[in-house]
Amino acid sequence: MADERVALTTGANSGIGLATVLELARRGLRSVGTVRSRAKAVAVAEMAAEQGVEVETAIMDVTDAASCARVIRKYQPTVVVNNAGLSITGAIEDIGDEELRAALETMVIGPMRLARLALPHMRQAHVGYIVNVSSIYGRTTTPLTGWYQACKHALEGVTDALRTEVAGDGVKVVLVEPGLVRTGIWQEADHELSGRAGSQFASSYERLLTVTRLADPIMGDPGRVADAIANAVTSHNPRARYLVGYDAQAIAALQSFVPTRVRDRVARAILGL
Repeated sequence: MADERVALTTGANSGIGLATVLELARRGLRSVGTVRSRAKAVAVAEMAAEQGVEVETAIMDVTDAASCARVIRKYQPTVVVNNAGLSITGAIEDIGDEELRAALETMVIGPMRLARLALPHMRQAHVGYIVNVSSIYGRTTTPLTGWYQACKHALEGVTDALRTEVAGDGVKVVLVEPGLVRTGIWQEADHELSGRAGSQFASSYERLLTVTRLADPIMGDPGRVADAIANAVTSHNPRARYLVGYDAQAIAALQSFVPTRVRDRVARAILGL
């Protein structure tokens, strides 16, 4: 069965996506990674060759409906890993409609479009796995990253609905919620905040960057997230959610018993708000 399964992973050029396409190939699936340029496709192919596994690549932008339809039609995957994402860091007042729409298209609308396109084939095969890579931020919210968290909250909401809607057709829908992971998204945040220098939140942005840099040594490896994803799609009965990382587990636990007012005060003290 594993040899016949096609696994499509978005955002495969680096971080969690790259680790995932490599791990799924190691597990015996036909692993296809989507990227947005030929240069990135070459980088994925080189890494796969270095690791001694076979990975295919497809040029696709998750915000482009036509390219999504073309790739799903070509590969007809029974595993879809929605990993593509981007940073959207800044106070609510500092982020405009265009920036917000790009984030929602990439991290909410795009993943669910791919799921919708893949579902007819999955139903016909009576087997399918849709894995949406969320974040511990899908369960909690902190200041200055609210729109990123809003995207993850939205992704979790529609994922929970989809899971029950398609369960009767043999399709499994899974959320993966990593904690802090060492990926390029942190450099994206640095770049974003450098462009918000004139903001009234400028000093708080500096504090946020300092906290992020201090956390770097304890950030998890993308391979741990890839392992969780691979375990889910090779399980006959995967869990609905996979928390990845001790920090994610700790934050999830704290949500249960630390009062909101206390969490707000701590966040304000750390960020100088």
